Amino acid sequence: MKQIRGGATAAKGFLAADTAAGIKYQDRTDMAMLYSRTPCRAAGTFTTNVVKAAPVLWDKKVVQESAFVQAVVVNAGIANACTGQEGLGYCRETAQAAAEALGIPEEAVLVASTGVIGMQLPMDRIRDGVKAMAPKLAEGAEAGNRAARAIMTTDTHEKEAAVQFEIGGRTVTVGGMCKGSGMIHPNMCTMLAFVTTDLAISRELLQEALRADVQDTFNMISVDGDTSTNDTLLLLANGEAGNAEITEKNEDYETFCQALRIVNTELAKMMAGDGEGATALFEVQVIHAATKEQAKTLSKSVVCSSLTKAAIFGHDANWGRILCAMGYSGAQFDPERVDLYFESAAGRIQLIENGVALPYSEEEATRILSEPAVTAIADIKMGEASATAWGCDLSYDYVKINADYRS
Repeated sequence: MKQIRGGATAAKGFLAADTAAGIKYQDRTDMAMLYSRTPCRAAGTFTTNVVKAAPVLWDKKVVQESAFVQAVVVNAGIANACTGQEGLGYCRETAQAAAEALGIPEEAVLVASTGVIGMQLPMDRIRDGVKAMAPKLAEGAEAGNRAARAIMTTDTHEKEAAVQFEIGGRTVTVGGMCKGSGMIHPNMCTMLAFVTTDLAISRELLQEALRADVQDTFNMISVDGDTSTNDTLLLLANGEAGNAEITEKNEDYETFCQALRIVNTELAKMMAGDGEGATALFEVQVIHAATKEQAKTLSKSVVCSSLTKAAIFGHDANWGRILCAMGYSGAQFDPERVDLYFESAAGRIQLIENGVALPYSEEEATRILSEPAVTAIADIKMGEASATAWGCDLSYDYVKINADYRS
């Protein structure tokens, strides 16, 4: 298992393209297309928000009912959410345009949108964008990177990850790209993510692997506590690696799940660390819990605490906020047994032992908290389970970005 350069085009047979369609942004690319030379098995997980954007409804139907998937069309700037039947019709029109340009069935086309809620898509620009991208489809890391940049909104950088491994003597690749910076919260957090693999695997196991993995990756991040209308995670497998198809949960399946975990974890952490206005990735580990669920509840409560996030921004070792957030999480634990540490590339410091403050250097704590990635570790001494959640600090710029997002 090794991490490699690349993203959604790292696996064999996947191509990408991008274009500047002028949907909202006038100074950058804002549409991307992914295409597989070979029909794909598809899996997906989607927002738990009751208010679901039109592309979510379209993609859920395609993933559940279509015989195969071969293309994805993504636009940035307008979310196509809260747009009624007209918005859903625009999903079909986008798929029809891609189907015509690529020579594939419209039910083999997935669509995704991100941006402002409540606006209708300018379909003339969408159709022109699809026509412009089809002949530009290309293999390789550069094409994939351009696509990853084209789907950004308030993201400050593109987000990609890929790994390679061996199954049955064949080299298999899993790669992906995602976008997400604001309106990010656990339960199929706010984002668009597209993961591809050249593995041959049954549709049922592909969906099962994705559904299980998201619980410990994308569902463990939060930027601002807002769950989006557009959350979409798609996983496409085209089988071009040439391995014997995985149809049961054997060693090969577990190897694939390990690779999927690496890619999804990297993408999830990139989103958390690139939260709107953020200056630091904030990781929370709860260790020695009685159950995995207890550890997840506690870690997510801390990573979602606005007061704790503000303290991380200020490089302030205000550990009382962490213990407080654990206390209102709903998970039961003994606060008088908790040990708490802060850790970063600058070192590690223990702040409390058995729920009581230890003498420590505020200067050393500030130095540790001034790194671009900071970890809080809570040892609750109840068992052997653990969980990790990821978020970011809360800065002045978060309010600035979201106060005038539509303009």
